[in-house]
Amino acid sequence: MNTYFQQLRQPARRLLLGVMCLPCLALLCGFGALTAHAAGQAPVPGNARFESFAQVKRLLLENVYADHRLTLYCRAPFHSDRRVDVPPGFVATHHRERATRMEWEHVVPAENFGRFFPAWRDGDARCVNGKGRPYRGRRCAEKVSPVFRRMQADMHNLFPAIGAVNAARSNYAMQMLPDVPPTFGTCAVRITRRKVEPPDAAKGTVARALLYMASLSDLPPQRFSAKAVPGLGQALSARWLGMRTRTPHCAAAGQ
Repeated sequence: MNTYFQQLRQPARRLLLGVMCLPCLALLCGFGALTAHAAGQAPVPGNARFESFAQVKRLLLENVYADHRLTLYCRAPFHSDRRVDVPPGFVATHHRERATRMEWEHVVPAENFGRFFPAWRDGDARCVNGKGRPYRGRRCAEKVSPVFRRMQADMHNLFPAIGAVNAARSNYAMQMLPDVPPTFGTCAVRITRRKVEPPDAAKGTVARALLYMASLSDLPPQRFSAKAVPGLGQALSARWLGMRTRTPHCAAAGQ
């Protein structure tokens, strides 16, 4: 088992996956760069091994979540075939066909960091389909950029979610929405006007994933910052970072 994969099952990354660290509190006082550099910390190297998104999803399902299969937002049990036991009172008014299956959610959506790659924005000479037409976006970034593939496959930014919730969340930024009723009945996710507030039980995990992605050294900090991680300032100012629950990642680490 490689070192990166072991980190998901050991206490080595409590800084970002388990408990609040005092150096990170510097981010609460000024949201300039909103990176680890702003807090006086070294950049985080991130995922240096896995480039296959499909492989990582399989590893998460079969290894990391093998004995504690609960979705991040709704705490819904799911099975090895990704079937979800829908919680009582859960309501999906859209994407109903995805309400009974688990999908892997990027807390920081792939689009948010993907658009910092030239291949995503502008395409690449290697991104041409069978009809000779150029393409860009995620498909092109996946094809030409190992860095993008590693960021897309970073397990610290991937969590199980009910498919309907994943679809509705889209690439919306995290934000407090105190006057918005839950979007999915008894699952207290709130979504409106391209903003989303996770349930309290998920906020600590979400904030730590946001901070982790903003701290990666794969992209220059002056570019991969708050703009690439919408919702980070909101999550930190609302003190989500200190909210701790026994999430699947933490339970796997024995925390």
